[in-house]
Amino acid sequence: MSDTADTSSAEPQHGAEPGPEPASGATASGRGLARRRRRHWLHGTAIGVAAVLVLAAGAGWAVYRKLEGNITPDEAAMAELERFEKERPTSLVKGARNILLIGSDSRSGEENRRYGRDSGTERSDTAILLHLSADRRSATAVSIPRDLMVDVPGCLRRDGSRAEPMSAMFNYAFQVGGSACTIRTVEKLTNVRVDHHVVVDFHGFKEMVDAVDGVEVCLRRPVDDKDAKLKLPAGRVTLNGEQALGFVRARKSLGDGSDTERMERQQRFLGALVNKVRSNDVLLNPAKLYPVLDAATSSLTTDPELASLRGLYELVRGVRDIPTERVQFLTVPREPYVHNVNRDQLAQPAARKLFERLRTDAPLVVALGKRTTDGDGKATEKVSGEPSGTASPAPTFSGNTAAEDACT
Repeated sequence: MSDTADTSSAEPQHGAEPGPEPASGATASGRGLARRRRRHWLHGTAIGVAAVLVLAAGAGWAVYRKLEGNITPDEAAMAELERFEKERPTSLVKGARNILLIGSDSRSGEENRRYGRDSGTERSDTAILLHLSADRRSATAVSIPRDLMVDVPGCLRRDGSRAEPMSAMFNYAFQVGGSACTIRTVEKLTNVRVDHHVVVDFHGFKEMVDAVDGVEVCLRRPVDDKDAKLKLPAGRVTLNGEQALGFVRARKSLGDGSDTERMERQQRFLGALVNKVRSNDVLLNPAKLYPVLDAATSSLTTDPELASLRGLYELVRGVRDIPTERVQFLTVPREPYVHNVNRDQLAQPAARKLFERLRTDAPLVVALGKRTTDGDGKATEKVSGEPSGTASPAPTFSGNTAAEDACT
């Protein structure tokens, strides 16, 4: 209703004579006063809204800066890799990405020292080469055994000297030359270009599990491992961060005690973690996403390109919709080392075929291998025969997917 209508339609009070009609100038003055009051109110409201937005933006920026500041850029590794750029493999498929995930057994820092004395030497407790297809319809995580015999190139030591090339166990590469030496060793072994790398320590792993309120696993029998500080009942169990760390690192009390079985357990746990993140809608819920991001970034060391929230976001944006059955886990095909049965060597031609599929972004299939009676057994690395009716079949490797339930 207009200001004029409000003025002209006002009823006189009971018993009073109607007063003279206001002059046109007075009516215009009332309208102007009302407009000024409305503009003043809108202006004040706008200032209030702007203030709220500024505060929200400031808080958001502070959160962004905190999370980004958690990540440590691995500048030293980048400088070393640039030095040997000419000998590194080239990327063949635009958009495909290979990320080397390294679990460090570092005892440095207050949280990590509880797992042993800090000797100043870090080793690669876990190494996984994660391949993301160019179309982001599949993700394949390939575990590399720490006892695998490989050719380690001449690497820059932490003290500035340079080690001689040698044949050694795979985890020696990280011990002698950190992430750069590990990347060069992986590239020499597989002929696959490593585009990014991520190093996470014990504390970061635990915090990540706790941030998603634990991860459920299935145990066919109770576990009581004093070395791993792990005591669990049989059946479905939700592990907190401390328990999860013991679970993925334990050897003596789970399975056959081999590194092979331990790697498969790690793969199954990562699959369960993927499912937990998705089931909780973490990626779409800011209240749940922040603690996960805070935990995930707090103990990360990455290549400089990934050492920002934007870099990490660009990496995960295209993979969040990959079906769990296309998130695949396997271990490089290997066999006992000819000179020492307690070590491994690549099993050919299966390993060569796997690396070629990763290098060319060609499809491969992962299927369950044999299990031991307690359900914790290892899968054998075999390339299967051709599926019937398929003109150009994808080879099948023994492993599992994030969609599989270990209790079924």
